[in-house]
Amino acid sequence: MNSDPLTSEQTERVIALAMDLARTGETGQLREFVEHGLPVDVADAGANTLLMLAAYHDHADTVRALLELGADPDLPNARGQVAIAGALFKGADEVVTVLREAGADLDAGTPSARAAASLFGREHLLAG
Repeated sequence: MNSDPLTSEQTERVIALAMDLARTGETGQLREFVEHGLPVDVADAGANTLLMLAAYHDHADTVRALLELGADPDLPNARGQVAIAGALFKGADEVVTVLREAGADLDAGTPSARAAASLFGREHLLAG
């Protein structure tokens, strides 16, 4: 078994692959990447995390798994957006519920989840 560290090019390829797995909801493979050392809050050039991409693309099971692995639901991307606001924008109701139950900050980010819910008529998802 080779235990040499990855080159920067190899690292970039692994991160790009992981981002694609998050976008497509490949929960099992993504979980393996993280369990084998990929930081759960790794981000792309736009500071989008695996959780952000999974949430934006409406993959509730992937979001749930990443949260179980320790993902921070409140990390903003380079534009100040957080996962729950992205899920509200996309109409990913189950993802919103998963993030709420995980304690996502409804006032974090720009716009905040509260502002996004109001803007898109989804305030009921944040009630309770």
